[in-house]
Amino acid sequence: MGDLSDLKRDLGTAAVDRFVQDGMRLGLGTGSTAIWATRRVAERLTEGSLRGITAVTTSLQTELEARALGIPVVTLNTTSLDSELDLTIDGADEVDAAFNLIKGGGGALLMEKVVAYSSRRVVIVVDHTKLTGRLCERSPVPVEVVVDALEPVKKRLRGMGGEVSLRMALRKAGPVVTDLGNLLLDVMFPREFDPADWEREINMIPGVLENGLFTRKTPELLIGDQEGRLEHRTKT
Repeated sequence: MGDLSDLKRDLGTAAVDRFVQDGMRLGLGTGSTAIWATRRVAERLTEGSLRGITAVTTSLQTELEARALGIPVVTLNTTSLDSELDLTIDGADEVDAAFNLIKGGGGALLMEKVVAYSSRRVVIVVDHTKLTGRLCERSPVPVEVVVDALEPVKKRLRGMGGEVSLRMALRKAGPVVTDLGNLLLDVMFPREFDPADWEREINMIPGVLENGLFTRKTPELLIGDQEGRLEHRTKT
């Protein structure tokens, strides 16, 4: 097996080949694994082995890629969708044993959640390193915040036991700004917590738009290991 980038490509490609069917209303996720699903959809549309796909993207990055590759892109406000998707393919930062997720490492958590929770079926593509005993073992919980509420939200999150940092940009000065013009806090919870409770509690803080805990929609998992084996796992 090659490196991790090869595994990500194989996961995104396999998710499309296994689960995407003609005529689907399809959610396309964000990130280094999910982007390969977008590319595979485009390949199959071009070769004619897939037809009639309508896509909703979770980020500007994915939208630009999809449009450049010729995938028809709409929004959930498009009347013909009736506010519902057949399938969403996306990645995750962490997955626990109960199929709870942390998402939003790529900064698109709000639209990722809108799209996932509007889908009949969600397939999460992850390599084996993303599986953890409990959430926040490796990845923080991203929290999208309006600018003027930054300090009050940070205080409330610290009161919940979180270690809070403002996400800073890598190739520009200053913080990361989301597609929707907001800031991101990354919050590590060093002690065990109930993901469903925390998803609700964080969203009740005034000024929080969304957080990266995904607990209300049980996904299917497509997992790749270091040997290149792919496993389709569903919650029983």
